[in-house]
Amino acid sequence: MNDARAVAAEFIGSLILFATVVGSGVMAQRLAGGNDAVALIGNTAATGAVLFVLITLLGPISGAHFNPAVTLLLGARKRWLPFIAAQLLGGIIGVLIVHAMFDMPLIEHGTKIRTGIGQWIGEFVATFGLLFTIVVGSRQRPDAVPALVALWIVAGYWFTSSTSFANPAITIARALTDSFAGIRPVDTPGFILAQFAGAWVAVRFANWLAPPTPIPSR
Repeated sequence: MNDARAVAAEFIGSLILFATVVGSGVMAQRLAGGNDAVALIGNTAATGAVLFVLITLLGPISGAHFNPAVTLLLGARKRWLPFIAAQLLGGIIGVLIVHAMFDMPLIEHGTKIRTGIGQWIGEFVATFGLLFTIVVGSRQRPDAVPALVALWIVAGYWFTSSTSFANPAITIARALTDSFAGIRPVDTPGFILAQFAGAWVAVRFANWLAPPTPIPSR
């Protein structure tokens, strides 16, 4: 794996993914006429579609993490710091691009209240499912991982109380927009702690349930 190309893939992938999450939320809210369910359908469809595209295209280059929990718990090793920096920078720039596209103030902060035990459980479940899907999917059906991850996130938007952020970097980026996808900055620590807890439990359970195939000795 070429390190510079891998970091570039994490940067552009995070930029496009985070821009899609926020931008589709803005567009959906403007077109939904105040119907949050309709807006969430638009937000969900765009996010799932772009995830499938990005993982398919960039997976062979960087692993298509776009998520610090994935990077830290699935072994980026020496690349963890540049990967996470690329994810955060790309994601924040993606949000700024969305604000520019929709004639919004470039610099905002979220005002949508997302806090409480129910929301934190939702983020634990969402991130547990994401990491479980990646680990078990990569061992059982590696060719299906792009679709599996996209489908998990689509489902998570609808069955978790938090609408499935499942990503510390996107949580930070979404605190920088006062739009449908936003979150108050003060609410981000609870989400991030729940995400890392869910990811940690998922990896350990997945490794027990579907252990990696041993490499035969020569």
